[in-house]
Amino acid sequence: MSIHIRRYLFRFILLIPVAWLLIILILLQSNEISTKSSDNNQPNDYNSNHRKGRDADEADAFGGDVFRQLGNRIASTINKSAHIESSSEAVRVIHEKPDQVVPPQLENAKQSLNGPGEMGKAFEVNKDKLTPEERRKYDEGFQKNAFNCYVSDLISIHRSLPDVRDPGCRKIDYKAPRVTASVVMCFHNEAWSVLLRSIHSIIDRTPADLLKEIILVDDFSDMDHLKKPLDDYAKALGKVVIVRQPKREGLIRSRLVGAAAVKGDVIVFLDSHIEATEGWLEPLMDPISANRTTVVTPVIDVIDDSTFKYNYGAVSSLSVGGFDWNLQFNWHGVPERERKRRKHELEPVRTPTMAGGLFAISRIYFEELGTYDAGMDIWGGENLEMSFRIWMCGGTLVTAPCSHVGHIFRKRSPYKWLPGVNVVKKNAVRVAEVWLDEYKKYYYERFNYDLGEYGDVSSRKLLRQKLQCKSFKWFLTEIYPEQFIPGDAVASGEIRNVAAGFCVDGSTDHKNYHKPVIGYPCHSQGGNQFFMLSKLGEIRRDDGCLDFSGGVNDANKDDKVIVYPCHGMKGNQQWQFKENNQIYHPVSNLCMSLSDDNKHIRMSQCDDNNQRFKWSWKRKPLNETSKA
Repeated sequence: MSIHIRRYLFRFILLIPVAWLLIILILLQSNEISTKSSDNNQPNDYNSNHRKGRDADEADAFGGDVFRQLGNRIASTINKSAHIESSSEAVRVIHEKPDQVVPPQLENAKQSLNGPGEMGKAFEVNKDKLTPEERRKYDEGFQKNAFNCYVSDLISIHRSLPDVRDPGCRKIDYKAPRVTASVVMCFHNEAWSVLLRSIHSIIDRTPADLLKEIILVDDFSDMDHLKKPLDDYAKALGKVVIVRQPKREGLIRSRLVGAAAVKGDVIVFLDSHIEATEGWLEPLMDPISANRTTVVTPVIDVIDDSTFKYNYGAVSSLSVGGFDWNLQFNWHGVPERERKRRKHELEPVRTPTMAGGLFAISRIYFEELGTYDAGMDIWGGENLEMSFRIWMCGGTLVTAPCSHVGHIFRKRSPYKWLPGVNVVKKNAVRVAEVWLDEYKKYYYERFNYDLGEYGDVSSRKLLRQKLQCKSFKWFLTEIYPEQFIPGDAVASGEIRNVAAGFCVDGSTDHKNYHKPVIGYPCHSQGGNQFFMLSKLGEIRRDDGCLDFSGGVNDANKDDKVIVYPCHGMKGNQQWQFKENNQIYHPVSNLCMSLSDDNKHIRMSQCDDNNQRFKWSWKRKPLNETSKA
């Protein structure tokens, strides 16, 4: 072979790898263009959720155990998932979504991933800059729903949320035996976008093998979008079942209907205006898997009713449920005794009561425990009744710090109530009659023992006997020792001025802290005119105390006596009810008086000869009622 042939052959051999390298580069570039094109053509609403940790924990959100867990879930659904990078955030398509079936009045079928409300951010609309038609929709949405439905309709029903869990929660590997959950969600005339966002937040953020079904119970809605459009939409989702009530029954009896249709091992009751977050279900199921008599609530975060901002706090700010002697639910910080009992702050925390809208319970235990009191109407009191029954009858009620569900808290109820019936009071009386024993008198004295008609509770009393439940005194001693007992009060009832038929009047709930008490015509119905004088000298109702921080310079000035959280340290909250019927404030050396126009409460130099400085505490004897 000549030297020329060998030279050409050598060059040819050298060019072969270069040619293959060029071919590979061309193929890779072509595939990248194809992928980008496919992603750009994908409807924006299919790109479901950002997966981002807290700013202080970005490394954990994108690496380590959390990243490996995310990778495993993506690998298991490789044919239905994609991993896309958008700026500094990772975005994962959880699964393909069916096309929305949108009522004619709702035009935002598809929303941009970076659109309004994404990552739980607030979306604000200046209503004054809207067109007349848009303003009409804005006002109508608030009127019908008691939240900003106009803004909700602009936010994707698959909107992304931040991972609001504590970083430690993301490292917990729940290895409890697998049980399935059935979500029961009752609604009445719920807004389309809010209802669908509730449903999709559950589907999008729940492992498919854990979620048995979502049972929607329609409590006789009359809005068109909740009829055939909802039926069509639910069929496409697969796991969603709709049960329709033939008449208006209310939350309690609707939940009973939904529970009767459950096929899963655990019932998860949720409201219809919520958003579930990443990893919300596993922490609810785990304690129940270990002990089916444990009932678990999530941490309930607040979705702003106007901007739909998702608000959440650190695990250190966790609250537990309580109640006041008006039998209303309230929140409290975790007591020190409970902090010491737990091994770490991510362990479920015992709570005396629950808000009631969102909780998980074993289906079998729910039935053994007596389900709900079907004699209650519409809504109200069922959460306290269930809480008392769980604790007093051998169960445990806890909140899971690693489970977060957002809830729209409305400032008013948009629903129609039964005419002429105070259903909240009726339900609360049923609770008191069955569960409060001798302590029910502290509730009844709030409205002078005018119990009204509350129905037959004999079957619920028999249930209590059957379950061999403990006393309410045990509950207060062992489960809620922080609760103030009105029986310790020196005086209670209305504080009536001797000179006029006016009483000290003021709300003492947390929304009215720092607001003054006033003079108002006495009505003998308790309520805002019911106060107690504790052994510590506090003039209080539940957790609110009358507080005067002024001195001589504030004498004879209106509205200086305010409601302030009771702190038990006397000082500005210490009062003395003297034998001459004057209410004396030792720190300021002043006495309480009623202004000349009867509208204001003042602190003035004590005057034993002035009737406006004298008060009577009218209290009805705490006798058992004839219906006990």
